[in-house]
Amino acid sequence: MNSETVIPIFPLGLVLLPRMSLPLHIFENRYKQMTKACLAQDKVFGIVYFSGEQFETKGCTARIIKILKHYDDGRLDLVTKGENRFRIKELFDEKPYLEAKVEFFDDHPEENADSETSQKMAHTCIQLLKQINTITDQYAAVEFNDQLDTKSVSFLAAACDGFSYQEKQQFLEMTVTSKRLQKTAKTLEKLVHRLSITREIERIIGGNGNLPESLQSGLKDEQN
Repeated sequence: MNSETVIPIFPLGLVLLPRMSLPLHIFENRYKQMTKACLAQDKVFGIVYFSGEQFETKGCTARIIKILKHYDDGRLDLVTKGENRFRIKELFDEKPYLEAKVEFFDDHPEENADSETSQKMAHTCIQLLKQINTITDQYAAVEFNDQLDTKSVSFLAAACDGFSYQEKQQFLEMTVTSKRLQKTAKTLEKLVHRLSITREIERIIGGNGNLPESLQSGLKDEQN
């Protein structure tokens, strides 16, 4: 992989992370042209988070891995997968869609990336994601196992729907695997607790509607 290259840019109101699957519905003419060019040349395009006010300068490449439906008018339903992170060096607007010269970046090599502590944090993240998945089914197509390297686990955890786009952007920009693992694990624990309370409340609403003291205490803890 070259350190710098020119790729199409697709600004979206979401954050794509490495290893993350992302379904897309392509309907604008400029992005129909972009995906057609990427498919013809087996090229990736870059997704960057656009909040409606701020255009991020760091994003992640998306590779089209499956076309779900091709409409007669050129619209597409497809599935992409995040690959490599980049920072934008220069933007070009000669084509109907944006292009950019980008520089790829990765996590810094670190002595403790695969240490026993990092491995334990990765294992904790996997267990928490399994718990979350029993409630949300977000990771239906993902196989969780301890054979994944710590960096891959950190991005799977960071892709959790429980994180805001701003948090995901921070995870994308982080270049220290162990720190990303530590931060995601801590937040996932709170998310599991919150989802468990929500699920129990939904169960009780379907029953007598009375919240036990343990749940009332849990709700107070969440608010604090």
